[in-house]
Amino acid sequence: MQPTFSFPTPILFAPEARGELREQLGALGSRRPLVVTDAGLAGTRAFDLMSGCLTGSGAQICSQVRANPTDEDVEAVFRVFDEKGCDAVIGFGGGSALDVAKAIRLRIKHPAASLAEFNPSADWRGLVPFIAIPTTSGTGSEVGRSAVIIIDQRKRVLFHPALLANLVILDPELTLDLPPGLTAATGADALTHCIESYTSPVFHPLCDGIALEGIHLIAEALPRAVSHGRNLEARGRMQVAAAMGGIAFQKDLGATHSLAHPLSSLCGVHHGLANALCLPAVMEFNARRKPGLYRRVGIALGLNSPDDAAVIGAVRRLLEGIGIKPGLRAHGVDESRIDALADQALADGCHVTNPVPVTRADLRQLYVQTL
Repeated sequence: MQPTFSFPTPILFAPEARGELREQLGALGSRRPLVVTDAGLAGTRAFDLMSGCLTGSGAQICSQVRANPTDEDVEAVFRVFDEKGCDAVIGFGGGSALDVAKAIRLRIKHPAASLAEFNPSADWRGLVPFIAIPTTSGTGSEVGRSAVIIIDQRKRVLFHPALLANLVILDPELTLDLPPGLTAATGADALTHCIESYTSPVFHPLCDGIALEGIHLIAEALPRAVSHGRNLEARGRMQVAAAMGGIAFQKDLGATHSLAHPLSSLCGVHHGLANALCLPAVMEFNARRKPGLYRRVGIALGLNSPDDAAVIGAVRRLLEGIGIKPGLRAHGVDESRIDALADQALADGCHVTNPVPVTRADLRQLYVQTL
């Protein structure tokens, strides 16, 4: 099969881009959109800025999304959509809200089928319109064609090109009040997406170029966004870099994500933080088996003639410099969970496109090394 390349998502990027929301809903034929968000955002300045653009639109609000969303969250939001007679979905928030917003479109299309029965080969044409408005700069979910939902205590990736948003609005003003810790964790998520997608062996040179530029933007902008949260330029660059990471990982990811997903589903660790904790160890594992793998990553980070050790050291310094304390124990992960984590990590498909093969023993040892 010949490789195919596709970057079809329309993106509006500018401070106050949210001001076009009402007009864009009209263009999509929506008279009663459902805004999917989480309770923590509902009373924030960002929410007020966004909702002020929906006056008179008939918009309904549902804020029942948890940090690591489950199929129960999706079902609750789906019921609100149905009861309120909505005709479009606006995902507003981080990756959790955006993923739930995408997933309920599957339920709306086939209301008799549960998410556990999701069949990517079914006819998914004609999903209800979807506008994605991220308030964090990390997951890249706004430009993704998948939703990550916990089903039966396992993170499951629901993938289909029809899940792509009809429109993405990147408005850096909506991220200005994001706390430093969350700015750091979500930014580390974007960095991991870019590094893992670039080093994945799948042939996709367009994604490679996007991933490397995303790394370059993150290295320059993330420390500023963490230390000076009201810096609109840094916030905007991080929004673009996160979207670039989301675009790039259509190429696929690697073992870091296979380790991170169980840390969220079993231990409740924020996904971006989980990636940050595991990334350096995975990079060391890969570099020992494939020397020179990270040379161009180092150039993107701003290093001169970097070897793998220098690149991994730079990544560690970047993560520690934005306040991420290394070590799973420091974030509440007990050693007794290692075997269960390793089992789920092996079952996770992301490591299949790691630049070098990994076994369950490798994944378990990586958890031990990261403790």
